[in-house]
Amino acid sequence: MPTFTTLDVSLDHGVATIALNRPDKLNAMNAELWAELKTAFEWLDETPEARVGILKANGRLFTSGIDLSLLFGVQGRVADDCTGRSREKLRRLILELQDSFNAIERCRKPVLAAIHGACIGGGIDMVTACDMRYCSADAYFTVKEIDVGLTADVGTLQRLPRIVGEGMARELAYTGRNVSGAEAQAIRLVNKCYDTPEALFAGVEEIARSIAAKSPLCIRGTKEMISYARDHSTADALNYVATWNAAMLFSKDLEEAAAAFMQKRPATFRD
Repeated sequence: MPTFTTLDVSLDHGVATIALNRPDKLNAMNAELWAELKTAFEWLDETPEARVGILKANGRLFTSGIDLSLLFGVQGRVADDCTGRSREKLRRLILELQDSFNAIERCRKPVLAAIHGACIGGGIDMVTACDMRYCSADAYFTVKEIDVGLTADVGTLQRLPRIVGEGMARELAYTGRNVSGAEAQAIRLVNKCYDTPEALFAGVEEIARSIAAKSPLCIRGTKEMISYARDHSTADALNYVATWNAAMLFSKDLEEAAAAFMQKRPATFRD
């Protein structure tokens, strides 16, 4: 496992937990955290023993968003006496930041976000890249970029409309208003709102362990198919799943699932 300074990463019985770990800074996302997130989710993707990921945070809230030191340092990082080259550097920096969250979506393993306290600005970009989101009743969400003179540019405006619908996404992005945990469940931003952070973490852990017990090959295929169908026509998606199953249907996992059913026992799958 890589070494991290802004994340707390662990692996237990197939479930990898990746926790934002800057509680004294309200888990504000500095440059190091952005880089380490990409590394952590690439590790999750590449580690056979890790079947499911949980994204959570240490401290009293999930994240206060992008660290202002990173935001205010952008002009210095892209400075150039040529305007065109300066703008190209800025574009590359934005794409680099986007890729930290793209790594969550690219990860072949399901990623469950467990959100307590505040999830502000860049936090929305981050959790919308996850497969599922869950929160506690004390959570609130805000697309804060509009209030600091920015157009959100690392995933919220692309992923949020597909989760809550275009009309609601526009409302949240245009107003920057707070969305409570209960409302987040009502608009389907999260799958479930738990009463307390403790119940949240226990509930998400239970869901993650149930997924980890399934066929890893089939879980990876299912994630691939749902993501593909989201971005393609039904005909294209059906053609793709036919090709996928033509290649991977007859697996050891299929044999084990059939044997376990016949023998009335839990199936045990290899990593």
